[in-house]
Amino acid sequence: MSETTYDVAIIGYGPTGATAANILGQAGLNVVVIERDSDVYSRARAISTDEEVMRIWQSVGLAERLQRDMLPDRPTAFVDADGVPFIESTIAARGSGHPPQQFLYQPAVDAVLREGVARFLNVEVLLEHEVLRTRNHADHAELLVLDARTETLRTVRASYVIAADGGSSPTRGLLGIGYSGRTYSERWVVIDTKVLKEWDAHDRLRFHCNPDRPTVDCPTPLGHHRWEFPARADEDDAILTSDAAVWQVLHDQGITEEHVKILRAVIYSHHVRVADRWRVGRVFLAGDAAHAMPPWIGQGMSAGVRDAANLCWKLAAVLAGQAPQEILDSYEAERKPHVTEVTCRAVRVGRIITERNKLLAGARNLLIRTITKVPGVISGSQRLFWIPDAFYAAGFFAAGARTLPGRGKSQAVGWQIPQPWVTDATGAVARLDDVLGGQWALLHLSTAPAGRRAWADLGVPILRIGSDIADHTGTLSSWLRSKKAAAVVIRPDGFIYAAADLTATLPPPPAGLRTPCPPARKNEHRNGVSA
Repeated sequence: MSETTYDVAIIGYGPTGATAANILGQAGLNVVVIERDSDVYSRARAISTDEEVMRIWQSVGLAERLQRDMLPDRPTAFVDADGVPFIESTIAARGSGHPPQQFLYQPAVDAVLREGVARFLNVEVLLEHEVLRTRNHADHAELLVLDARTETLRTVRASYVIAADGGSSPTRGLLGIGYSGRTYSERWVVIDTKVLKEWDAHDRLRFHCNPDRPTVDCPTPLGHHRWEFPARADEDDAILTSDAAVWQVLHDQGITEEHVKILRAVIYSHHVRVADRWRVGRVFLAGDAAHAMPPWIGQGMSAGVRDAANLCWKLAAVLAGQAPQEILDSYEAERKPHVTEVTCRAVRVGRIITERNKLLAGARNLLIRTITKVPGVISGSQRLFWIPDAFYAAGFFAAGARTLPGRGKSQAVGWQIPQPWVTDATGAVARLDDVLGGQWALLHLSTAPAGRRAWADLGVPILRIGSDIADHTGTLSSWLRSKKAAAVVIRPDGFIYAAADLTATLPPPPAGLRTPCPPARKNEHRNGVSA
């Protein structure tokens, strides 16, 4: 039995695990990824993502490549039983510098993320390997790993472990962590197709709110299209997924054999579940291993990518000796409330779509058609029903720095700063995150803030908007003023750690924070180019 030691072991190589491997690989850490399957999972599961997730993938240099295989800014419509929309709009941008909604083909996304990981010699990928046992020790975690190809065992030691091994997470079971919530009794049929000939509305997401058969009709890129609908209690799974039954559903949508080729039809159930704990010692749960939600607003995969981004910069800082281990306690504190809110919104949208009472459905259609004629209602409803803002109400932020809206002083703490295109001091035009380089930074408006010296002594760059960073669109200045902030300290993930108005002093750095620049990227790409 062989034994190897790593900084971080990642269990699971879906989008969450692959994103984590890219972030940690780029940070120069020694990482191993352990995956049970031999290749990318061939069936498309996730079908959309959002601008905040693209911003995360931007941080590892993959956003532009991923964008080539995505469909941005397609209209979304809720239609009645006759196919007439009672809501139709596109999702509004919130300032992250990418299209606010992206339709995707998950096998293609997985492949690009894995290509990204392959850049890093410091990341080892073990396919067809399975974790049989997980143990916590004082200074490391120990995994017993089976190589399914050779039927040999090896011991993997890691300072920390990220379990991103899906909703059925064996790791969660090994750790004895509960998975609270419910599984809906109603089964759903998912039909994936290859487009042969385009049709009217082929390029938009449509929720067919038909009481007789609610159906989701969704474009996916690279020539694919998906339909989803609920099975009735008396319908047999084998019959529902037969070609004859599938074509009956598609024909009802006006889709014929000349339009699409059926790739597969499968049955699945919706889950609303959250792990009771997201951490046991040195092992962290992420993605579906930590939470599961219905697909109505397309956030299952995206929530996992957010988990990876939130956790990995903190792990990198701790392992580099730049932050105390206590920072890791903020992972669940920040992510769990956000995931819970996303899940509640997904359930809420699902109820609108799947109303089976015809009288209530008719009243719903009339009411929504009426109120959405009022200016601002659709954009306002997106903020209530769609993806919540990038905001953490509690977590790793300056003590006493948070204020409630309307209670005075700055309201910026806990929010993620917008990302406009800016010009840096050298005259280069780039997105804000690329200028900041994934490190702590202090941004301020016209007046140098009191309290800046403590941050400068740590090596945090202090940048004045207007001179060090040219904000051509005024996005940063306007946003800071809207939050009553004249200066902000930004964490490596873009969230505001501390803020001050013109009359206040910036809070000092947290205890134990040292030289908060990212670790030097001494790792080498596999093509020999420095990362």
